[in-house]
Amino acid sequence: MLADSAAAQRIIELREQVYLANMALQTHNLVTFTWGNVSGIDRELGLVAIKPSGVEYAKLSPANMVILNLAGKVIEGDLKPSSDTSTHLVLYRSYEDIGGVVHTHSPFACAWAQAGLSIPALGTTHADYFYGDIPCTRALTEAEVATNYELNTGLVIEETLGSTEPLSMPGIVVKEHGPFTWGTSPDNAVHNAVVLEEVAKMALHTKQLNPQVTSLNQALLDKHYLRKHGKDAYYGQED
Repeated sequence: MLADSAAAQRIIELREQVYLANMALQTHNLVTFTWGNVSGIDRELGLVAIKPSGVEYAKLSPANMVILNLAGKVIEGDLKPSSDTSTHLVLYRSYEDIGGVVHTHSPFACAWAQAGLSIPALGTTHADYFYGDIPCTRALTEAEVATNYELNTGLVIEETLGSTEPLSMPGIVVKEHGPFTWGTSPDNAVHNAVVLEEVAKMALHTKQLNPQVTSLNQALLDKHYLRKHGKDAYYGQED
């Protein structure tokens, strides 16, 4: 059990990480107005920090990030948490390896979501980060929209991923809605959101140039993904 002072310091650090990750959405042009949110979790404390609902980015600060437990009870903060909080919490409860979640309405990813199409793996940029096509969920039913909408959004993400290891597919597009990404930290989840938007743009342009193009071959997908991820990865510098 952490001493109170150690726990308090960790919450301060979590607030700072989540604040900076939220601000990075603007830096990378992933959000318009308040259309996005980032959260992060301290697994040892079992606490999540998330952007407050509907607050302009210019008014955000580490202090106004909302702290909740995994059941959704607000532990610290005077503002309401993001309206998408229940979706984030489903992902944290389901996938113990993820440390950050991002939701945006970035336009290219939303175009694929609105078309109800998975983002095909067409080249090595995609394969460096996503081990296959980025899936598109089914649409939520009227009953799922009417009751516990945000919770059901998380559940349909979980349903679509199935047995897929979540960090091998660190993002998804929710049909008729938009992208959600995740990662080992809030900053890593934002990184994956940037990559998802870029590969969504590339895939759309590629399909416009050649509608008959097919996914890259499995050998090239394996090579590019596995040289950056897993026990035999060799990309980058050794620690």
